[in-house]
Amino acid sequence: MRGNIYIYIAIMSLVSFAVRALPLTLIRGQVGSRFIRSFLYYVPYVTLAVMTFPAIVEATQVPLAGALALAVGVVLAWRGAGLFPVAAACCLVVFFSELLPL
Repeated sequence: MRGNIYIYIAIMSLVSFAVRALPLTLIRGQVGSRFIRSFLYYVPYVTLAVMTFPAIVEATQVPLAGALALAVGVVLAWRGAGLFPVAAACCLVVFFSELLPL
């Protein structure tokens, strides 16, 4: 990495500030569009999903075990199971599927 590190830090801080400050200065008041409101409503969920799903598959020794646990977790959550039963079921699926010789 060549160059002055302080220039990199200054650019990084300006970009971080702009990402936070521009919405506050450009959007004044209530957002009227239903599409934009629904888009902004789901942004945190999508961000969490994008960070979580790759980690689910890569955290296990066998990627197939993570994929199976993900499928079981989605089905249980879709049927209304709580966080603890879903997490426990996913852990059990990973544990037993990694015992199988594949």
